[in-house]
Amino acid sequence: MNKAIEKLMNDYPNKVHFTTKQIKKAASDIGENPRSAYTFIKYRQNCPVVSRGTYDLSGLMPKSAAPKKDPEMSYQSTTAVASVSNDEVFVPDFDETFVPWGNFTEIVKVIKSKMFYPTYVSGLSGNGKTFQIEQACAKLNREYVRVQISPETDEDDLIGGFRLIKGETVFMKGPVIKAMEAGAVLMIDEIDRGTNKIMCLQGVLEGKPVLIKKTGEVVTPKKGFNIIATANTKGKGSDDGRYSGAQIIDDAFLERFTITLEQTFPTIKVEEKIVMKHMKKFEIIDEEFAKLLVGWADAIRKTFYDDGIDEVISTRRLCHIVQTFSIFKKRDKAIALCVNRFDEDTKSAFTDLYEKVDATINGEPEISLDEEDLQEAMKAELEREWEDE
Repeated sequence: MNKAIEKLMNDYPNKVHFTTKQIKKAASDIGENPRSAYTFIKYRQNCPVVSRGTYDLSGLMPKSAAPKKDPEMSYQSTTAVASVSNDEVFVPDFDETFVPWGNFTEIVKVIKSKMFYPTYVSGLSGNGKTFQIEQACAKLNREYVRVQISPETDEDDLIGGFRLIKGETVFMKGPVIKAMEAGAVLMIDEIDRGTNKIMCLQGVLEGKPVLIKKTGEVVTPKKGFNIIATANTKGKGSDDGRYSGAQIIDDAFLERFTITLEQTFPTIKVEEKIVMKHMKKFEIIDEEFAKLLVGWADAIRKTFYDDGIDEVISTRRLCHIVQTFSIFKKRDKAIALCVNRFDEDTKSAFTDLYEKVDATINGEPEISLDEEDLQEAMKAELEREWEDE
């Protein structure tokens, strides 16, 4: 037994909870290094934290010397290092609107392997990155934990911190630790929105045991634990200003991800299935409208990729249009309301383009071609309108 502990037992025969100050003083009184005694208790012995700066040393004392704890003391020692809630860890529900495409097969293989295999998924907003990971976990019946990153996210949010619970200061384990203990998939959403405060995840990204500095507990990840992160950029910031909140991520941090998957928008056929499933969900089936919407969005994206315009219609926005259509029952109104977020020139170009191909709005469509030629004709029309602006 450590001599400093022996000193504390002699000085306080009916006590098992000691502050950092008391531990260091006991060590100093017997000629030991105060810092070494504190480190021995906190890190080597992993003594439970009762409250901030106070440790339960009963585990280091002989059973005959340790006083009998009352119920309240037992409650404090147990809950001080426990998870307050495990609601964050769950198997997501299968969504009937989901259509497998893109990187879904790769994501399923990674999760199914149960290997620790950090994966980074990048792509434009609204193209299903997060949804695919969630649905892969649903398909495989795997528990997952979703963490939303913001500029304010720090170690306290991710690893855990002290909280006041029923008048007691309790250490609450964060979502990262809960995912490690459960062997769950940790999905870090929009990781490029974080600052250097998320560098606390460097050790976690190596798949090794992690020391919770605030309690001294060492957590070893359970088999199956993995990290999949999503981002709009590849961690180098956004030069075009589309994602002004995207940060430049430290290279040492990015190097810990084994692979990067690039998520693009779905093909026309796949996107038609997605739109039709949403129409079924909102009980507003209209196959013609679905085809026109997807062709319209595809023409806009092609022009965007050719640097012809500055905005794009995402798959998520098409689903928003379907939902809006189910409320207002008018195609043009649904589109107008859902493109109002763009500036006047862009909004006008997008709505004008759609009106040229939909006979239900202005009579005969101005662009009337076979489906295989429709997207190219719409793209050319959009470029002409954009130049006129």
